[in-house]
Amino acid sequence: MPLSVRSVPTSPFEGQKPGTSGLRKRVKVFKQVNYTENFIQAIFTAMPAPGPQDATMVVGGDGRYYMKDVVQKIVRIGAANGIKRFIIGQDGILSTPAASAIIRKNNADGGIILTASHNPGGPENDFGIKYNTRNGGPAPESVTDAIYEATRTISEYQEAELDEPVDLSTVGVQQFGQVTVDIVDSTADYVDLIKEIFDFELIRKFRQEAPEFSLLFDALNGV
Repeated sequence: MPLSVRSVPTSPFEGQKPGTSGLRKRVKVFKQVNYTENFIQAIFTAMPAPGPQDATMVVGGDGRYYMKDVVQKIVRIGAANGIKRFIIGQDGILSTPAASAIIRKNNADGGIILTASHNPGGPENDFGIKYNTRNGGPAPESVTDAIYEATRTISEYQEAELDEPVDLSTVGVQQFGQVTVDIVDSTADYVDLIKEIFDFELIRKFRQEAPEFSLLFDALNGV
C-alpha cells in the first residue's frame, strides 16, 4: 500500500547555502522548526536528473548529537519525494569514505552524510548535512547552487507518514509501503575496499615482529 504523504507549509531560512562540505551550523540552528526539513527537501528538489523518483539513497553520519533524529527525517521526506530504497548504516553510523564506498558499490543515486567533520559535536556545538552524488564524491557547485536556490524559494516540504520509526539498530531489511530500508553493517564494505588498497597481512606481520611499536590515533570528532 502506498504511503500517505502530507505537504507541510514552511518558509525559507536565510543562509542555507552549502559548500562542498555541506551545510554546517550549530545544533540549535538545525533544531529550529522546519530548518532541517527545509534543507532536506531542497536536496531532493535539486537532485540531478532523473531526480529522486525510484532512486536509491545512502544515509549515515558520524554519530554526533541529533544525527538519529535527522536520519528519520530524511527517510520520511525522501520517501515522500519518491525515493524507493534507503541504505543506512547500522545505528545511523557511516564515515564519509564508507558512505562513498557504499554509494559506488550499490550504484546508488547519491547519499546524505550527517557530519560536521572535525568540528566538535553536542547540543551546544555543530551539526552538518552534505549531499554526495552518484560517483560517491561531494556534490559539485552546480548542485550545491541548485540546493541553495531551492532553500530560497521553498514554500512546503513533503513528508511520508510511517507507521513507526525506522529501527536503526538491527541489520536487515525493513519495508514501509513501497519503500525499502536496508540497515547495513557500518564498516564491512569499506573494510573490503581498503583491503584492496592496503596490505593487512604485511601490517599484521610488522606488528608481530615489532611489538614495541605504538600508534596514537585521534579522529578529532570524526567517526
